Amino acid sequence: MRLVIGPVLIACTLLLAGCDSASKPKEQVPQNQSQSVGQTKPAITPKGKPEDIGLISDNGSKAILTYAFAGTKAPSAAFIGADGRDVQLSDFAGRPLLVNIWATWCAPCKVEMPTLDALAVLEEGKVSVITVSQDLEGREPVQAFFKSAGIENLEPYTDPDNHLLGALGSNVSLPTTILYDSVGKETWRIVGGVEWDDAEVAKLLAEAN
Repeated sequence: MRLVIGPVLIACTLLLAGCDSASKPKEQVPQNQSQSVGQTKPAITPKGKPEDIGLISDNGSKAILTYAFAGTKAPSAAFIGADGRDVQLSDFAGRPLLVNIWATWCAPCKVEMPTLDALAVLEEGKVSVITVSQDLEGREPVQAFFKSAGIENLEPYTDPDNHLLGALGSNVSLPTTILYDSVGKETWRIVGGVEWDDAEVAKLLAEAN
């Protein structure tokens, strides 16, 4: 995956990275792609990292890496595990956590899912990798997609009432993936799809340590 910094890529990524409201089913929570990703030269945070970095994967996928929410505590909103029980992000405390917010109706989400599945194996014991579907129908479409795509290492977490999505904010587009450190504070988030089993991703995940 090539990392590129610049306003031109960021502007293009806003148009191409995520699923817009036209892609969602009727009555789905609106998704707004006007994320906090400035149209001018990226600002520098106190940590010395650019807030907005354009990402281009080898398969042509475009996304934005942002540190704009760094230090924010993970929301406490509950979602549903494969066993039907309520789950919270705090249940994964103790090691870094990568949370992918997606839906089966989102094309970029489905494209990147096999590489997230591979990442779960690559980072086993080091970083917890979970995906939380926003499908209103719950687990059924998720399980069907996982089966057809050969997804074997990810649990079908679901958020049919969009509680977690709502807690993250009304401007979150799909897919959005957030890295939390071991105490539940955000390190960065990526808006749009990427190839997660890439060597550059390992470097980014190390930032949560």
